[in-house]
Amino acid sequence: MSAGPMHADEARIDGPLVRRLLAGQFPHWARLPLGRVESAGTVNALYRLGDELAVRLPRVPGGAEDVAKEATWLPRLAPLLPVPIPEILGLGDPADGYPWQWTVLRWIDGEPPVPDALSDPEGLAGDLGAFVATLRRAGLPDGPPAYRGGPLKSVDAETRSAIEKLRGAIDTREATATWEDALAAPAWTGPPAWLHSDLMPMNVLTRAGRLAAVIDFGTLGTGDPACDLVPAWNLLPPGARTVFRDAAGADDAMWARGRGWALSMALIQLPYYRTTNPLMADNAAFVIRAVLVERRAG
Repeated sequence: MSAGPMHADEARIDGPLVRRLLAGQFPHWARLPLGRVESAGTVNALYRLGDELAVRLPRVPGGAEDVAKEATWLPRLAPLLPVPIPEILGLGDPADGYPWQWTVLRWIDGEPPVPDALSDPEGLAGDLGAFVATLRRAGLPDGPPAYRGGPLKSVDAETRSAIEKLRGAIDTREATATWEDALAAPAWTGPPAWLHSDLMPMNVLTRAGRLAAVIDFGTLGTGDPACDLVPAWNLLPPGARTVFRDAAGADDAMWARGRGWALSMALIQLPYYRTTNPLMADNAAFVIRAVLVERRAG
């Protein structure tokens, strides 16, 4: 749950605004019960609408740019994947002072997993690995570049800057050495593959401990699929990582790059969200510990 605005360019979104947008563009849904869904999400605000719908509104310009991409690609990917993904039922336009497109989605039941409280970690690991492998093989042509589908060196400067910001809070020497290990891993040489590129715990839904859905595809695209290995460190305990890796079909080089992405994301997130999104900051600290412990263990 956010402790306040997380971004300097964040739009002001509240229930009355959502009601006005619905009344003006989807009046047949406007009288349904509406309630904000509290989460650690950072790019979109989410409201439950009745029992079967959700309203999702970008908070920032970057999220607004993702709406059209999701509307284009999610219907094509959904039949190819082993679990449900968001289904867009209505595409809203800017209005009433809100500047961007927004969506009405079908509600998907499920709970975001809690890393230290997984009831079936190996089962979830196998489910997630199968999802990653299936998405990678989707084969749809002409996909857009994924947000984190390029080489690790593309975030080298930002990652090293984050390490400096965390001096005194983490072992910066070991973090730097771990990051440099990842940079030295062999690069992806295959064709661009499909990836989600933001498989954080809040973008995963579970039921009875198993994977029920994957949501928030704003970073979707094609490229090096290594970033989709980040659940190994942001969610799963050490004992379940091998199950996930085997199901995902990751070789040594992809695993090393995936660990680098997990570390980079966490290093950047921790100082950025430390005071505005405690759940995100806590998960970033969890990831940093997990990655460094794994490196020490060899």
